[in-house]
Amino acid sequence: MTHGIRTETQTSHLNGARDWRDSAARYALLPLRIFLGVTFAYAGLNKLTDSAFLKSGGAGSIGDTMRAARDSAAVPALIDMALKNPVGFGTAIALGELAVGIGTLLGLFGRLAALGGALISLSLWLTVSWATTPYYYGNDLVYLMAWLPLVLAGAPYLSLDAALRARRRQRGSVYR
Repeated sequence: MTHGIRTETQTSHLNGARDWRDSAARYALLPLRIFLGVTFAYAGLNKLTDSAFLKSGGAGSIGDTMRAARDSAAVPALIDMALKNPVGFGTAIALGELAVGIGTLLGLFGRLAALGGALISLSLWLTVSWATTPYYYGNDLVYLMAWLPLVLAGAPYLSLDAALRARRRQRGSVYR
């Protein structure tokens, strides 16, 4: 079996022009960033505006949800800690989801926002979704895995992080 040697040159790269593959690779994480940002911002707003959610007891309340999940959670101590103040915990989760969603959409502190989303998803997986069988029916594990590429890559394009980075570079060249 013989193997050919690639002889074509990538002149588009030499000239600075990018073809569609380069653009697709450059913006590959953007749909994921938009989806997770919208989903988490919506989840946070939904919790904050749901009159039943931010109560320590009753149908649809954070307190009843946590008490129902406690015995099947991987880490029941997390739920016990949250049950000391379920309304405060529910408010913190809602505000955290909102902050993560907005930060992700704007690309502001992109890696930190993604890490926050991953930690929220991890805590929900270890508590509320842990007993879901088969495991792939539980969405919190999927969200956790979806956040990881954004934790690694941040928001390098179409983001406030990129704009701030470009501004710092421009200022740096002015002072040289």
